[in-house]
Amino acid sequence: MSRIKTLLLSASLLGLSSGVAISAEMTVLASIKPVHALVAGVMKNVGTPGLLVEGNASPHAYSLKPSQAAALQEATLVFWVGHDLETFLDKPLETIATDGVSISLAEAPGVTRLPFRDAGADVHDDHGHDDHKHDDHSHDDDGHSEAAHADDGHGHDHGEGATDPHVWLDPANAKAMTLHIAETLSQADPQNAERYRQNAADLTARIETMTQEIAAELAPVQEQGYVVFHDAYQYFEKRFGLSQVGAITLSPEATPSAARIAEIQHRIEDTGAVCVFSEPQFNPKLVNVVIEGTPARTGTLDPLGSTLPDSADLYVELMHGMARAFKDCLAPAE
Repeated sequence: MSRIKTLLLSASLLGLSSGVAISAEMTVLASIKPVHALVAGVMKNVGTPGLLVEGNASPHAYSLKPSQAAALQEATLVFWVGHDLETFLDKPLETIATDGVSISLAEAPGVTRLPFRDAGADVHDDHGHDDHKHDDHSHDDDGHSEAAHADDGHGHDHGEGATDPHVWLDPANAKAMTLHIAETLSQADPQNAERYRQNAADLTARIETMTQEIAAELAPVQEQGYVVFHDAYQYFEKRFGLSQVGAITLSPEATPSAARIAEIQHRIEDTGAVCVFSEPQFNPKLVNVVIEGTPARTGTLDPLGSTLPDSADLYVELMHGMARAFKDCLAPAE
């Protein structure tokens, strides 16, 4: 890591709490709410990172505000998932945040990245239930191949070598990301290194407990088929053995064709899928069109924790919230 340059920003601009013990040279930003939560957990009782994508905004189609560009210009460390998710940060990190260091957590040691799936394919068979009940930081990637990305109205071409960026939805990845955050902060701010590492140990233990609780909660609904708005959930599905049968679109920016909607409706009928999930970041009307004439119910998945208050607890809360949403919609009606 390059030598940390002395940077001073107001507490209001950086989102830093007043009276914190963090080094005056350190200013920390996080891109999206799940990343912010992990960074905030590691920085507990030291400082609070700033957040770029707030509320229910989507990182897939975000534009920086002038105040955020100013914060980037003065930032020491910027934690983000990476090029495949926060595309709005690609150029600013090169042209604005020139004095800081950006950390792509998708590339952190121990993080498993999966190739995009073809939203037109039956993905149920990819979700074996026996190989995801483990505690290490990686999956066995044998058997995974690059998903096909033909321009068939299901989404856009993600580019050769692109991987699914929703890595935080596997708690094993979140633990690996947490440890990397702690080491990065410890190098940049050695006086607080011990606290960062202890906070990371506490957070990873909490994530492990959460993983066990979610696994038990979702075990009864593993075989219930469902459809999602866009294919963002394979990390969660593979970890907990869930049975997605299709996605309306690969990319939330792409509007599915009438033929695609009809295809999903047929798939719901053929597979007996019991639920179609929307997301708070996108218009739910499309999901209502998809379920018309089918017995499927609707639910909402929030992979960003957009409705939750920003805090170090947000990651665990959003994962528990997703588990509840799956269970509530997939459980057989009484």
